[in-house]
Amino acid sequence: MPEGMGTFEKYLSLWVALCIIAGTVLGYVANDVAVALANVSVANVNIPIAVLIWAMIYPMMVKIDFSAIGKIKRELIKGLTVTWVVNWLIKPFTMFAISYSFLALLFSNGLGLIQHDLAMQYVAGAILLGAAPCTAMVFVWSYLADGDPLYTLIQVATNDLIILFAYVPIVAFLMGVSSIPVPYDTLLVSVVMFVVIPLTAGYLSRRYILRTKGEDWFSRRFVPYLNRASMTGLLLTLILLFMYQGRILINNPVGIGLIALPLTIQTYLIFGISYAWSRAWRLRFEVAAPASFIGASNFFELAVAVAISLFGLESGAVLATVVGVLEEVPIMLSLVYIAKKTRHYFNFGGEVEDAGRGIRVTTSIR
Repeated sequence: MPEGMGTFEKYLSLWVALCIIAGTVLGYVANDVAVALANVSVANVNIPIAVLIWAMIYPMMVKIDFSAIGKIKRELIKGLTVTWVVNWLIKPFTMFAISYSFLALLFSNGLGLIQHDLAMQYVAGAILLGAAPCTAMVFVWSYLADGDPLYTLIQVATNDLIILFAYVPIVAFLMGVSSIPVPYDTLLVSVVMFVVIPLTAGYLSRRYILRTKGEDWFSRRFVPYLNRASMTGLLLTLILLFMYQGRILINNPVGIGLIALPLTIQTYLIFGISYAWSRAWRLRFEVAAPASFIGASNFFELAVAVAISLFGLESGAVLATVVGVLEEVPIMLSLVYIAKKTRHYFNFGGEVEDAGRGIRVTTSIR
């Protein structure tokens, strides 16, 4: 992990808040510009958002060292089992069950607070979030909680590989169960654009740079440049998203609260499942914490991009993913606090093996 948190990571909540405010204000005072940018699309993909999301995702992918997978030890395998099972066999389905129960059954059919079609779009956005476990930001949460750097790296690398094969079938299945019409080919194209291409580009360019420039140049010169590009992409994406959605957010505070409730319950539930399972398996806290963070948080860049491609910029599905972005940082910071306050429950008197401690990982966010 990095030797010190950068300014961006230290004040992440502040930057996110400022970008949300800036985007919302720009959406009001420069609505014509927002509309013009929203209309710059090809095959249902908004080009400005796509470019910025590539700027965020490529740096994540190029920093992943897949050779670290060969360093897996017994304890790390147990930690990976927790994150794989929770992320792919539990989380997508609890997200669907919770969001559908609240948004479609309770808030729409029961209380009549949301039109049914709009409620189902919200559910679709929740499904897109639930099927995409976190990538780069989990390095930040792990760092803040003193997580094991090797384990954090390996779980991100393996989950990115699983996304290639599992994301489309899971999303398509859950939306089919919900009777939400989804063009399967558009979903597949979105994953190719925002996972396969940047992952392949990252892997190939990483190998080329390490072979021609060396690891020292990669870590000291190239990674900081990537981080600046990724930060810029993140902040500009937030501004654009809230330019497009700011009016809806301000004019529909009740709807935002209704979406946020099941997403919040889901986040704490998934963290609790992973954390309790890790405790039951007597994993070190340094493994238990990042294993729980990756499922609790989401690969919102992918979810937003796919929602835009499938349903359009002004859809309820995109709004749900934006609400996920809105609440993720404060909730994840609260989970970091909870984890650090409860780390004594993982003190097993030195009975667990000390796997991966002291290993410096140069692929994390600086």
